[in-house]
Amino acid sequence: MTSRHVRRVPRWVIAPPVLALAGCGDQEPGALLPRGSVAQEIGGLTLLLVVLGAAVFVLVLVALGMAVRSSPLGSGEAVATARSRRLVLGGGVVLPVMVLVPLTVAMLVSGNRLTHRQGDVGLTIEVVGHQFWWEVRYPDLGVVTANEIHLPVDTPVRLLLTSADVIHSVWVPQLAGKVDMIPGKTNELRFDADTPGVFRGFCAEFCGLQHGRMHFLVIAQTADDFEAWITEQAEPAAPPADETAARGMEIFSEHGCAACHAVRGTDAVGVAGPDLTHLASRRTLGAGTVANRRGNLAGWVVDPQGIKPGNLMPPTPLDAAELDLLLRYLEGLR
Repeated sequence: MTSRHVRRVPRWVIAPPVLALAGCGDQEPGALLPRGSVAQEIGGLTLLLVVLGAAVFVLVLVALGMAVRSSPLGSGEAVATARSRRLVLGGGVVLPVMVLVPLTVAMLVSGNRLTHRQGDVGLTIEVVGHQFWWEVRYPDLGVVTANEIHLPVDTPVRLLLTSADVIHSVWVPQLAGKVDMIPGKTNELRFDADTPGVFRGFCAEFCGLQHGRMHFLVIAQTADDFEAWITEQAEPAAPPADETAARGMEIFSEHGCAACHAVRGTDAVGVAGPDLTHLASRRTLGAGTVANRRGNLAGWVVDPQGIKPGNLMPPTPLDAAELDLLLRYLEGLR
């Protein structure tokens, strides 16, 4: 059989199952799998929207079918007028009222609950948006990190959000809704996590060239694990473990890294870039752009624009020997 005899399947037949199967792969969990009370509130409202939208869709199809099956031919003027009135009253008054009234009430109730969440705050975290990374501070615990937010489960958390440059927006789909980060203004987001896990967060407001690669991780831990993490992060940087790492520390200063980055316990006190005191303990580099591995770290130091074009870090010209020494020092910052 030649290709001329093969019957082509219409695209409109193929498209729906292809689009449906596209969501069945190994996708990152999203807002439909809430892991906290705030996300559950938003998830319930989303479910109501889906149910009401599906109901309206079905009713529209039924009305369309009735319109196709019934023919005005042979009908009297009085019958046509009665049908028109029923259509206007049903589709233009009754249906919108039945849908919009409960939806409006539900949105107002949920919005009031989310906007006026009160009660004791177990943990306050300051988050500052930068182009294109996240500064994370625990003011009551003396901890500073970047691109990762650690918190204990079943604890009310308050994020104090602002921006150092342009408008950003923080969004963790499985834990909370979106809140803008505005220069000169501090917004507040309260939420909690009810199970340990790693949840991905995003910038939800276009903020420049690398907006699409401005991610962060929210790491929910048991109380004991969180306390252990805080204890480690509150310590200053570990001194170089050997002579090669000590030479790497010198290279760090000689090539101007200390002008932009801070390493607590050393002379590096820069504030333009992320705090590197415990760099090696973080899971990613470049705000979730690549995994924190030696090869990626080397590429980021030498040519950050090749990995994340448009970020504010300049390249660092190093020969192979100098780069190896610097990496030994940075890998010791745990």
